[in-house]
Amino acid sequence: MASTPPPFARFEWMIAWRYLRARRAEGGVSVMTWISLIGITLAVFALIATLAVRSGFRSEFVGTILGANAHVTLYSHGALNEAGQMERSIKDFDAMAARVAEVPGVIRAAPLIKGQVMANARQRNAGVEVFGIAKPGIMTIPGVAQSDGAMGDLDRFEEGVAIGSGVARELGVSPGDRIKLISPNGVKTPFGTSPRVKAYEVVYIFTAGRYDIDRTRLYMPFAEAQSFFNREGVADEIEVMIEDPEAVDLRVLPLLRAADGAVGLWTWRDASGGFLRALEVEDNVMFIILSILVLIATMNIVSGLIMLVKNKGRDIGILRTIGLSEGSIMRVFFICGAFTGVLGTLFGVILGCLFASYIDPIFSFVNYLMGGGVWDPSIRGIYALPAELNLPDVMSAVGLSLGLSFVVTIFPARRAARLNPVEALRYE
Repeated sequence: MASTPPPFARFEWMIAWRYLRARRAEGGVSVMTWISLIGITLAVFALIATLAVRSGFRSEFVGTILGANAHVTLYSHGALNEAGQMERSIKDFDAMAARVAEVPGVIRAAPLIKGQVMANARQRNAGVEVFGIAKPGIMTIPGVAQSDGAMGDLDRFEEGVAIGSGVARELGVSPGDRIKLISPNGVKTPFGTSPRVKAYEVVYIFTAGRYDIDRTRLYMPFAEAQSFFNREGVADEIEVMIEDPEAVDLRVLPLLRAADGAVGLWTWRDASGGFLRALEVEDNVMFIILSILVLIATMNIVSGLIMLVKNKGRDIGILRTIGLSEGSIMRVFFICGAFTGVLGTLFGVILGCLFASYIDPIFSFVNYLMGGGVWDPSIRGIYALPAELNLPDVMSAVGLSLGLSFVVTIFPARRAARLNPVEALRYE
């Protein structure tokens, strides 16, 4: 008794390969195969490129937030002072910062003074947000101390101020120049409050990576900020940096206990949570839309296989009469369709990975063709189109494409397997 050949035997692969190499008389099948191959390639490429840009956007956005802003901010709920006014300053800021710094996972806790002023230089003005911070604190801010393309000497921070590159460009200043800071809340006199005006040397210019930060941020020594904003003996906030910013929610209760006072807490997720949630919604919608695009591309496999089954009806009848089972016929045509899906997926992955790896020169070329100005950082907040390849994103694209390619191939393959050999050979 003859043994039954195993599934996907060598002869099944051989027959499928001969069918894939369509002759000139069967050019329609060959064209449909090429259309299917190109369609799947482009669909997978688009999916991987989109996922890479999505991941790049989130990483760039979160990176610039964590690189130039506090991971956690502690602030006072406020209390009425002797004049009956609401006072939101923190008086025991040194003791509170020391307690917070002892919480496990906290890298640094530093008092902060914040205020808004007008900066002036060479008859040019710019509104800036002042952050008063001690030198050890600013030295641990990655987006400032480790800024790419920074100018000046941050070691001289206590001798002047550090400003963002956007502020420097707006005022037309460079390290060593002096700028005037004008605050409307200045010295109180019998005739009212006169604006406070003071000149400072620009000792450092940084680029944090986000346009809105570089365009508005100015750092001033903590003691000088207390004097300039009439905050002697108090701080506005406690700025906290932690080891794992993504796990910031786990540090909320320990930080509140360590603060031991009527304070509120504001994390970087609270500040940017709306944008991150919008990114997640957009990610899900884009994945669904591009999944439909991959499905449409794989449907071309069905068209090609149906044409192949119709053209090979006589061959199917002969193969059935010489002993091939329905399962063997089904696997032959399944291999034909799946092979197209596998090749298209492979080419799409290669193109998508190349696009993500070389996105900067590609974007520069597109910008050159369009005459420049394609990317406006004042609108998008970051300076370039980011892309980041993640293995889970690539594997999800591969799994989706291969899964759809295999599923849509089953219907025409089953149709070929159930073809009656008598009907196929009746008119031969």
